[in-house]
Order: sequence, then structure tokens, then C-alpha cells
Amino acid sequence: MDQDNTFPLLLRNWLRLQQDRMPRSQRAAGLCRMMASTPEVRRAFYLFWQADAGVYDDAEGQAGLPPGPGDPFLASDHALHQRLAGETALSLSELRVLPCWLAGRVRRAALHHGAILPLSLDDDSPGLLLLELSPHCGSQWLLSLAAMLNQLARPLPHREGAFALLSNDPQLMAVLDNHGQAVDTNHALQQWLGEHHIDAGTCLPINHQALATACLSQGRAIVDVEARLGDRILLWSFIPDLPGQRILARGRDATEQLRNEKAGNRARRLYRLITENTTDLISRHTPDGVFLDASPASWGLLGYWPEQLRGTAVRTLFHEQDRERLQQQAKAALEELGYHTMTYQIRHRRGHYLWFETASHAIRETYTGAVVEVVSVTRDITARVRAEENRRRLAEVVEANTDLVLFVGLDERLTYANRAAREALAIGPDPWPDLAELFAAEDIRRLREQGWNSAREQGVWTSEAQLRAGDSGESFPVSLVLLAHRGAGNDQYYSLVARDMTERALREAQQRRHQNELAQSSRLIAMGELASGIAHEINQPLAAISNYAAASLRHLRSLQSPVHDSPTEYGPASAAGPKIEKVAQGLNRISEHAHHASEVIRRLRAFLRKGQRRLEALDINTVANQAIHLCAWEAESHRITIARQFAVDLPPLYADRILLEQVLVNLLRNALDANRERWPEQPSEITVATLRAPDNFLVIRVIDQGAGADPETLKHMFTPFYTSKPDGLGLGLSMSRSVIEGLGGELNARLLEHGLELYCRLPLAHNEETP
Repeated sequence: MDQDNTFPLLLRNWLRLQQDRMPRSQRAAGLCRMMASTPEVRRAFYLFWQADAGVYDDAEGQAGLPPGPGDPFLASDHALHQRLAGETALSLSELRVLPCWLAGRVRRAALHHGAILPLSLDDDSPGLLLLELSPHCGSQWLLSLAAMLNQLARPLPHREGAFALLSNDPQLMAVLDNHGQAVDTNHALQQWLGEHHIDAGTCLPINHQALATACLSQGRAIVDVEARLGDRILLWSFIPDLPGQRILARGRDATEQLRNEKAGNRARRLYRLITENTTDLISRHTPDGVFLDASPASWGLLGYWPEQLRGTAVRTLFHEQDRERLQQQAKAALEELGYHTMTYQIRHRRGHYLWFETASHAIRETYTGAVVEVVSVTRDITARVRAEENRRRLAEVVEANTDLVLFVGLDERLTYANRAAREALAIGPDPWPDLAELFAAEDIRRLREQGWNSAREQGVWTSEAQLRAGDSGESFPVSLVLLAHRGAGNDQYYSLVARDMTERALREAQQRRHQNELAQSSRLIAMGELASGIAHEINQPLAAISNYAAASLRHLRSLQSPVHDSPTEYGPASAAGPKIEKVAQGLNRISEHAHHASEVIRRLRAFLRKGQRRLEALDINTVANQAIHLCAWEAESHRITIARQFAVDLPPLYADRILLEQVLVNLLRNALDANRERWPEQPSEITVATLRAPDNFLVIRVIDQGAGADPETLKHMFTPFYTSKPDGLGLGLSMSRSVIEGLGGELNARLLEHGLELYCRLPLAHNEETP
């Protein structure tokens, strides 16, 4: 029989189990292990005969065969039990045809080639050994095996005394002779050797022979000698039996113990390394908060060494305003929940206070559950508290800022808007809009092409833009500042600070208008001074013209006797009378116009100097006729007809006749120039109309047939020094408006289908009340 190297060892272990009367399940398991170690056997099962149930059943704790078919309460192996009574071996093919429960179990286990050997491990417990054999195994080998097993299974004499004690000892035991050779082993060692497939000498220390000799020679026990077997570690003690010159080697598997001790040593070293080098304070306290111990970090955090803190109450380091509250809260939380986390101020040894955060855990008594100790981990959060306070203050400043502050992600979507931005842009917190919804398309394009890159590279980018206010779509100008930021996780985001420039634009426009008005006032003042000087200079030749005209009239009077009392009328006595009459009329007209021009200049100087005006009751139609009369010669020379459309029964108007007449002359002359430019050498017409408006105003209209005016010219027509004429000064209409406004009225222009209308509105009610 070809046997494996482990077969003798397993056989010896099984025989020891038999001799020591070990439980039958252990002996059955040892038998199956021994048979499975042979090359002829693939699997081995030992089944005990259950007389009360009438079946063969597996040994306890063994991996057995599957159950058979049918109702298990009707199972029976009586036919097989009777057949085995006269057989040495029975093949599995013969078993399959028997009407028994085990035959079904064999079929379900798919066992085809094998045999059954009746084998009793005890006199009172018959059983059988079921073997699955290799195909090459013959019947002769099987018969030899059955004879050998029946011979070995006979009960052996039971060992007494010390050997019986060795067999029942759960520790590994071996008896050595004076040379260190194993002469006997107990069941625990045999089982351990069988599991690891080794002999007794291999599991002993490598110098066990020298240890045995030393043990006997010195007459003392040698304990805890280490023996390594792969990843297992055994500790052996050698105890001498001096009278018998033998040594009892007692061992135990200390692998887990030594591993745990090493892991514990590593954990202790690691804990010491952590506690001595961590910046957090690790401390132990009594339930009342008295320091039992502390890590060396106490010096860096509080200025105290651990030895100085032992026996000190934690509450003495708290801020005096928080002592009672913190201690009560911590004690209640630890008793109820077993843990507590708190943030508080604690006093440094130098006297200043720091912000600390402490996480405490309660250690409870096993049986009563009372808190017997508290373990705490404390860290300094002063920098964090101050940073949070600074962030809170900054957030309050940003929220209260009157400028619009927006935070924007890389996807151009808003993540925050302060109150000013929310109100100005009419946006809510959820969902936040995109920038494209707030800015004009041109501003978004400039922001994408220039803004993002400039802000990332230089940190800041400024521009002018237009923001849209919510759904209304109304835009307002802003001065924009774009800043690039990086968060704690290296995340990029941007902030937009926009200042509403509407008020500034209005102030700038108002300032420009004020500057223009100041400039116009300065020019008007200068023009007034110039006009005053010119008027003074013109008064001299006008006076000379008037004097020469009067002298000429007196000279004509001396040539011929007057017919009538009037100095300007002469009779026809002389032949030259009609010619002299013509000359007299011309001189009379010269004197009249010179006097009128002098009066206009005088009144103009008074107007420029804001002097007292001469108001009198005027017939507006008479004043209009006089102005037409003054412009009649110029109209006739350009074939222009002046049509009159005067309303009748108009109430008198209180005004300065000379100034009002001059205004009408200016309006007529502008109308003449417009007609002459559009209708050169062709007849045209100008209409002068007077009427009473429903709102108690008198209106004078001057309508031409000229080319009209473009909107820009119409807008600036009454602005001083603005003119469309190549040789004009741009003062006529502006001074005329000033005169009319000084009388409480208004002077305006409007564009007609064929020409332009200039009209004056003078308040009648005010003038009727004027005395």
C-alpha cells in the first residue's frame, strides 16, 4: 500500500485517540483524515448506527452526506445493517440497489466508485466507513484495509495516572527522555500536529535537546522558550522529573498573544508619539473637571506644563462670566449623552484669553454606568474665531454697501448679490440669473474678451457698462470693477462692484449746462457792454443826422413863404414848389427815422442795464402796422407781399412800445430773409396775424413761405450766437425772446407744411391789471 508521508503520523494520532477514549466524534474525524491522506481515497465518511432511528448518521461536527429522497421520518437503513452483518466490504454499486436511506444519500452525493467497510470504534457503537476510491484501486487493497482497520479499532488498554492527566490537558504536552527525544504526547499536541502535518520534534525549540539536558542537570524548570513554526509562535516550558530522568515539555500557541502584545506596544508608542507631538491638548479629568493628566501641548497652548495642571480645576481657567454655565452644561451633557463639544474662552498663564474648542468623552463604570473619568481633546481656534468675525464684519459691510456687489462663478452665474444689487436689479435669491440677463450684449462681449483674462492676470479690471433692472428692461450706467479671487480649495470666482452713475451723469449734465449758461451769460454781458458802447457811438451821428435834417428844413422855409402854419408845408407859388415839397418830405422822413433809431437804442440800453421799462396801453394792431411800415420798403424791393390778418376789438396791451415794435421788426426781417432765400426774384407772401387766445393771451403770428428749419436748427434757434446765416450774429431772436419773456410772455417757433411760424404770446390778464 502506497502511503503518504503524513499517514504514519495521522495513524499514530488516531491510535492515541482510541487509547485515550476521546469522544467518538473526534476519533471518527481522525479516522477520516487518516484515510483521506492515502492516494487511493478521495473522500472518507464515518457513519454511526442509530438503533432508535434505524439509520446510519454522520458524526457530530462532520461535513456529511446530503439527505436522501422522500420523507425523512420514514427513512430506514435496516436492510443495509442486516447485509453488513455478514460482509467484510460492500461496493457502492451493490449499495445502490438496496432499499435503504443511505443508498439515496449516496446517489445525491454523486458517489460512483467506492466501498463500505463495517467498522466499530466501540463495542457498543457499530458503524461503517464509506470511502470514495480512485478508479485504479483494487479489491485486494480494500480487503487488506478492512482487516487492518478492524484489528486497529480494537479497544486498547486505558492509560492511568499521569499519562491520563496528560491526555486530558488542553495544553500541548510531550514527555522527553534525558536526550530530548519525545517518548509520548497528549491528545492536544497530537491534534495540533495532525492539523499542521508535522512531527513532535519539529514543533519544539530548535535547541530543545540542550534545554532538556540543562533542565535535568540544573534541576529547575526552564519557561517560555520560543519556537517558530512558519507564522505561528509556540512558547514551551521544560519541567524536570529528576527520579525518572524525564522532562515534561508543556507548550501553548502564543501567536495571537504575542501579536497583540506587539500591536499594543506599537499602539502605545504611537499614542505617546501623537500625544507628545500633536498641537492639540489631550487631557484626562475627574467628573468634576479636575486635571488628572495632560499632554505636553499644554505648554504651547496654555503656558502650563502637564505637571502644573494636575490637580487643577478646569473652571478656574474659564472666563469668569462663563464658569458656572460651561461647567453645568458639560456635566449634564456627559452624564446624559456621554460626549460634549463646546467653544469657550480660556485664560493663558500670561493673563490674556484665547478661544478654545473642546470635545469631551465620558468613561463609565462597567456595571453602574456612572461617569468615572473624562477624556478631552482641545484645540486653539482663536485664529478661526477672529477670521470668522472678520468675515462676518466684511459680509455686513458688503451687504450694507450702497454700491452693487455681485459674486460670479466661472459659469457666469451669480452666487451672491448684496441688498443694493437685489433692489436695483429686482432679483431674488433663487434662482440667481446669468450675467447675460443683466448686461447689454456689447458689455458681455467686452467682459468675455477682456474682463476675465485681465482680472485673472492683473487681479482687477475696470470698465463702464449698462445694467438692466430686472424684467422692466430699463438700463442705467454703472462704473464696473471686476476682481478675481481664489477660495480655500483653489476654486476661482469673481466679484463685480458696480457703482450707479445715473446721478453723476445728471450732475455732470447739469454742470455742463451751468457752465454753458455761465459762458452765455458772460458773452451776453460782454455783448451788452459792447452794444452799450456802440449805442453811445451811434447816438452822435444820429443826433447829427437829426440836426442836419432840421437845418435843411429851416433853409427850405427861408426860400419861400409858407402857405400854412405847418413849417413843413409850402404853397405852390413857386415853380420849384413840388420839388421842394418832395425834399421836405424826405427830410421829414429822415428826421422821423433818426428819432426812432435813437429811441430804440435808448430803450435797448435801458433793457440791457435792467432799467425801468416804459409801459403804456398799446393797440397791438397799431404796433404791428408800424413794424410792417418800417419793413415795407425792403419787402417791396424783393416782391414780397405782407398780408394782415388782424382781429378786431382787441383789448389794449400794456408793454414797452419801442421794444415790442423792435421784436416784431426782427421777426419780419427773419421772414423776409427766409422768403428771399427760397423765392429769389419771385413773388411771395408773409402773413402777420393777431388774435386773442382762449387762455387770455394775445398772440402775434408771423408766417413765412421759406424753406423751414431742420430739427437741430429749430432746437437751437433762440440760443445766443447761434445762426444759420453766413453773416449773422445769432443775437436777434435770442434778444427778442428775452424782451418777450421780460414782458411775461413767450416767443417760440413751429414748423409748418410750407414755411415757418414765429409767434409771440403775451399775457393779457396781467396787462389788464397793470395801471
